Amino acid sequence: MSAAENSRLEQRLAGLAPTFTTAQARQALLSPRDLTSLVAAGEIDELSRGVYRRADAPETAHADLLAVCARAPRAVVCGESALALHELIDDIPTAVHIAVPRGTRRPTISYPPTVVAQYAPTTFALGVERFEAAPGETVPVYSAARSVVDAMRHRGRIGETLALSALGRYLRQGGRRNVGELQDVARELGALSVIRPAVEAVLA
Repeated sequence: MSAAENSRLEQRLAGLAPTFTTAQARQALLSPRDLTSLVAAGEIDELSRGVYRRADAPETAHADLLAVCARAPRAVVCGESALALHELIDDIPTAVHIAVPRGTRRPTISYPPTVVAQYAPTTFALGVERFEAAPGETVPVYSAARSVVDAMRHRGRIGETLALSALGRYLRQGGRRNVGELQDVARELGALSVIRPAVEAVLA
């Protein structure tokens, strides 16, 4: 690559966000061939198919989250991934867990490993927050309360031990205030019959 060509690519790359997609690169007048050259030159890294991160971007431990959410912009980080972000479990998930509204297309992402759940459209947006996965870059994630309620609702899938551990840690963090938040979320999700006895057992 000539010096002039390298300068042209670097100028166009500088106008992109730290994590970007092929479509966004195209808008910045970077072709697939340009991206291949930038990868080869070590200027960018390919995080997932069609998702790239600039080599000069701040380091992050959450590149997988950024990659998956770039490929599935309507998805919300959920399940074990959300519990881990809220430090409610010690386990490090082996896949990125995301949810999409039931009835919509399920994203197919082979790398990073991704588990896709489908949640009811009427309550899909309940408890959605933004998590800063890298400086200035956020991804949507369910709140701690929503994540705990979901864990208890789906404890048959994720494991009762993990769900109860997350519940116990959440209650220890906030006491009575967190009990109220849990019950509010559970009421919206029709899960009070699951949450009430579990909370009573943990607090007994």
